[in-house]
Amino acid sequence: MRFKLTIPNQPKHNEPVNCVGWTSADEVYSLGDDHVIMKSNLINNEAQKLVELSPDVFPTDMHWFPKSVGGGKKAGVPEIFAIGTADGKFMIMSKNGKTEKSAEAHKGACICLRWSYDGTMLVTGGEDGQVKLWSKSGMLRSALTQSSGPVYSIAWSADNDSVLFCSGKTLTIKPLSASAKQNTWKAHDGIILKCDWNPVNNLIISGGEDCRYKVWDSYGRQLYSSYMHEYPITCLSWAPDGELFAIGSYNTLRLADKLGWSYSLEKPNIGSIFSMSWSSDSTQIACGCGSGQVVIGNLIERRLEWRHFEIIVTDTKHIKVRNCENDAKEDLDLKDRVIKMSAGFGYLIIITPTQCYIYSVKSFNTPAITELKEACVTLIVQSEKNFLLIDGGGIYVYSYDGRLVSSPKWQGMRTEILNINNVSISNDTIAVRDSDHKNVYFFEINGKLIGDGKPMTHMVEISEIALDQAGNANERKLAFVDKNRDLYIANVRAIGNNRKICKLGSNIHNFVWNDAYNMLAGIADSRFTIWYFPNIVYVDKNLLQRSIYQRDASDFGKNPALVNFLGNHVTMRTADGSIIHSIIPPFASVLLAYISSNKWEDALKLCRFVKDQSLWTILAGAAIYNKDLDTASHAYAALNEVDKVEYIEYIKESPNKDIKNAETALLCGNFQDAEGILLQSNLIFRAIMLNLYQYNWERALELAVKYQNYVEIVIGFRQRYLEEYEKKETLKMFLKYKKEVDVDMDMISSLIEKEYIKEREARPSESSGLSRKY
Repeated sequence: MRFKLTIPNQPKHNEPVNCVGWTSADEVYSLGDDHVIMKSNLINNEAQKLVELSPDVFPTDMHWFPKSVGGGKKAGVPEIFAIGTADGKFMIMSKNGKTEKSAEAHKGACICLRWSYDGTMLVTGGEDGQVKLWSKSGMLRSALTQSSGPVYSIAWSADNDSVLFCSGKTLTIKPLSASAKQNTWKAHDGIILKCDWNPVNNLIISGGEDCRYKVWDSYGRQLYSSYMHEYPITCLSWAPDGELFAIGSYNTLRLADKLGWSYSLEKPNIGSIFSMSWSSDSTQIACGCGSGQVVIGNLIERRLEWRHFEIIVTDTKHIKVRNCENDAKEDLDLKDRVIKMSAGFGYLIIITPTQCYIYSVKSFNTPAITELKEACVTLIVQSEKNFLLIDGGGIYVYSYDGRLVSSPKWQGMRTEILNINNVSISNDTIAVRDSDHKNVYFFEINGKLIGDGKPMTHMVEISEIALDQAGNANERKLAFVDKNRDLYIANVRAIGNNRKICKLGSNIHNFVWNDAYNMLAGIADSRFTIWYFPNIVYVDKNLLQRSIYQRDASDFGKNPALVNFLGNHVTMRTADGSIIHSIIPPFASVLLAYISSNKWEDALKLCRFVKDQSLWTILAGAAIYNKDLDTASHAYAALNEVDKVEYIEYIKESPNKDIKNAETALLCGNFQDAEGILLQSNLIFRAIMLNLYQYNWERALELAVKYQNYVEIVIGFRQRYLEEYEKKETLKMFLKYKKEVDVDMDMISSLIEKEYIKEREARPSESSGLSRKY
């Protein structure tokens, strides 16, 4: 990937260009020390002078009012921009060059300024070291902080509640709340000239006179540091989608990945780059240069790989597709420039400013084409049957024939901060993390909220989410990593408030689901890890570690990032941008294919042939999960789990299907499910005995009183328990009913025996399941 630079033959300005900004995908405003605001049209390559400022006005920074205020482009959003000047003022101007407001902001120059993402505030930084907050109309709200040196650059957090600025060698995150503490750290060995904070990935970049650029997280921890360049880093800027950023220096323009490593380096003869601005679709960049030129860079040579297909954007409107199996090649010529593309599940999705092209990899001749509502698609997420697009206006789900399926919405939706880490889609479910980072909303594929519409809430902020891709809708699972880097798995469709969230691992760098089977790959504690059957945590947590494949991740370099998990192939990207392919043993995927097809005999044969403990563990967990007791018994026997084999044999003797199902749940540790099955089947006696053997005394008595039966059994068991441990009764419910019931243990034993006889004499069930003798 690199920039295709368009450098005008004649400079648009007579002096260095300090400010550039996009009004649309084809129109750029520039402002330099010659006091002239120029408007350049990229379609016809014409530039015209919009207005000439006063000779004593020397601009320092420019920022356009955000067009996505309130989510999406709306009528009534003002087309205005703010300019900082060297005499300490800032001006708010309309698109036609009319000055709407001018205000004295700082002593010395007003070096930098930025609108908040919601458009309600303007923050300025000055040569006097002050950071000030202004209203939308240009009225002073507060002096946020005072630093010891000039503030050269400033940026907002995604939620508009904090401001990042650089002063001297330090970076500072200053919350707007007076009670919150600011975070300041030394970031460079020289003066920092520029910093930026991306709202999508929440990462910070900085560059300065030490000739390095660095990447930080929002806590001030360094993620990447570049080598020393020839000249100071004069400018840098995030692409709006958070995937890339650009770095400018003297005769230098570099394109870098969000992790810091470099895609390309251009060395145009343009002098120092003083300002840069990305277009809203993250495909073009405008650079204001010391030579007076405004240089436009278009992203080309973007590259995708999916299975045996290689897709490369060779020009802004041209794509080459190569089938590496037979070396067949396809050339795709589009009417407009390519903004986004994605390949997966047998389809290639290409986004232009106005249309979405959907190609099947079986034939690239006749794509399905659909018109887009917004010209700024920031994300494509694919599943087997549908794909999801996100733009400034909302979330849209399409089928692969180009039909709009749904447009999910929820209260407080902010699409501008959504990325691949907080949106996921499967064949039947959509999951989206809310802007508070602790709630995840689940939608049916038709856009309706699942269940009662309440989100899943986690105690800690959630960093990444992903839905599994295989299986049916009722068994859909969400995997997520929280701020503590702990990996969890949760049911999407919960019964009532009973959503089960189980922990899979700790210190997880990143993770990805398999595209065909519900296997999970991750980098956990510097080890490459495959969870062959994550659902096993709902069956037998003790088996989880035995169903995991692990190997040392040091062979993949420092901090490898998982790209995809297709079949038995895992693709990773190292810290220097290199792609590494790793192959895992194929037996687990074959076994899971047998299990999904209910071919239990074939699954047993495979495990006996391979003789691998992890395969037997997968089979044991899957058999119990699917209530196949015979297979489960063989698998547990191979694992030397004698107690569970005996327990399963006891269960198989039960004549009642519902009791077996309840015992299945109990074997999996799901006590509430077991009780619910018994009560729903009107097996009150079994439900009470279940609670008695779990020492849930109050619940057992509550059931007995509710159904007006077996009270004497509960009182008798409780009394025998107290006598055995030489304790006195303290529970109020038992003190009350003890006076009303005469306890005769012989009579209780006889009553229990009659209940068991009644069960044995009942008509046997032909369904398989689990049971237990009391």
